[in-house]
Parts: sequence; C-alpha cells; structure tokens
Amino acid sequence: MLREAVRRRLVLAIAVLTLAAVALTGWGFARIPELGGREPLPAQQVTLIASQLTILVAFMFSFVLALSAVFVASPAVSGETESGIALAVLARPISRTEYVLGKWIGLSALLFVYAAGAIALELVVIRLAVGYTPPAPLVALGFLYGETLVLLTLGLLLSTRVSGMVGGVVGLVLFGLAWMGGIVGGIGAAFDNATITHVGTATKLLVPTDGLWRGAVYALEPAAVLAGASGLPAGAAANPFFAPAPPPWTFMAWAAAWIVLVLAAAVWSFRSREI
Repeated sequence: MLREAVRRRLVLAIAVLTLAAVALTGWGFARIPELGGREPLPAQQVTLIASQLTILVAFMFSFVLALSAVFVASPAVSGETESGIALAVLARPISRTEYVLGKWIGLSALLFVYAAGAIALELVVIRLAVGYTPPAPLVALGFLYGETLVLLTLGLLLSTRVSGMVGGVVGLVLFGLAWMGGIVGGIGAAFDNATITHVGTATKLLVPTDGLWRGAVYALEPAAVLAGASGLPAGAAANPFFAPAPPPWTFMAWAAAWIVLVLAAAVWSFRSREI
C-alpha cells in the first residue's frame, strides 16, 4: 500500500500540503501576541486564544485524515477487483480474509504515520511560535486516529461492494451526517427535546466519528476553559468545538467494537462475492 501511494505521488502531495499548512498556521500563531496593538496581549489571553486556534487546527487535520481515510480505502478492494489485480493476488496461497486484513493493516499504518508526524510537527511549531502546549496532546492524537480508523474501516467495507468513487462519496456523506448529528443532539439536549436528542445519539452510535472528535476537543481544552464551562448556556453543548466532558468509557468501547464489527463485515462481504 505504501509503494502504491508513493507511485501515485499521494504521499508527496500530502506532505507538501501539510508542510504549507503547518507553516501558515505557525505564522498565524506567532501573530497572536500582536493582536493587542502596541501593547502585547497578557499571557493568559494569548494562551486562551492559542488553545481555541489549536482546536480549529485539529479540526483541519481531522477533516484531512477523514478525507484521506475514505479516499484511500474506498478503491482499495474495488479498484483491484475491477482491474483484475485481486484475482492474480488471490491465485497465490492467500485467503480473502488475509487479503482484506492486509489492506486494513497497511492503510492503518500509513495513516498513523501521517497523523502522528503531522500533528507532532504542528504542535512543535505552535510551541515555538507562541509557547503553548495543549493539556493532553497524545490523548487528542488517539481520538483523532480512532476517528480515522472508523472512516478507513467504513471505506474498506464499501470498497468490497461498490466502486471507489461511490464509496468515497458515501463515506464522506456519512461523516458529514455524523458531525451534524452531534450538533443536533446538543441542541436537543439544550432544549430538553427527547426526540432530537435521540436522533443525535443514534447518529453518534451509527457512525462514531463525532463522539471521538469531541474526545479530541476535550483533550485539547485548557483547564481555564473547562473551569468556566459551568457558566456557559445550555446550548454550548451543541458547539462542535467545545466538549464539557470526555466521552464515557462505554462509548469508547462501542467505537472499538464498531471498528471490529465493520471490519468483520468487510471480510464477510468480500468472501461472499464473486470476482
């Protein structure tokens, strides 16, 4: 999978764009102390602004990882099936289960290297630019990578039945619906509307990307923001860039089980189809 990504210059394109994005955001963070005009902003205000911009940057990487996961996984099986490569590979002593699992492991490793490297580089640049480090960067990375694995596994399942383009579009639409579902659920909770709240909860369980994103947000929020959460209006829970509490362990267990179940469905789907 890595050789294929390099051959198509996917790795080079993403690396160049990531470096450009990191450089641009680093320049922006370095300008934060100058927002006060002639007098530099107090350190507390700089930290608060930097923390919120860090969450916005994390959302950018969340979207990039989601886009990458969907569009590298959606043609992973369907593309080789249509071209006949899968038939040649399966003629060797390799089972269809091993074929699908190999795809998943290879793509997971590739996306982890990118996620860890890009986010680590971004945090180092933020630290050098403005002296800010989020409270739990490794936890945030874990949640963002979990979100990536959800979409990667979903894309691989779709790849066993539909073309890469269709799978990519469906995966991104479901990602967007899950994100909107989290906002809708927060609005329902704010207005004590059980129906709307249940819609948001159902969306979060069907595609657990939004819940994992909220975990990343919570890990990036400084103590000052969380301390002032009690004074915020009830509707603040609908804000996709704010999380008053981490996801419960039951949800995280469900997200892990979801990945396993969908991966098992991808294996079954490919084993049960004709090539």
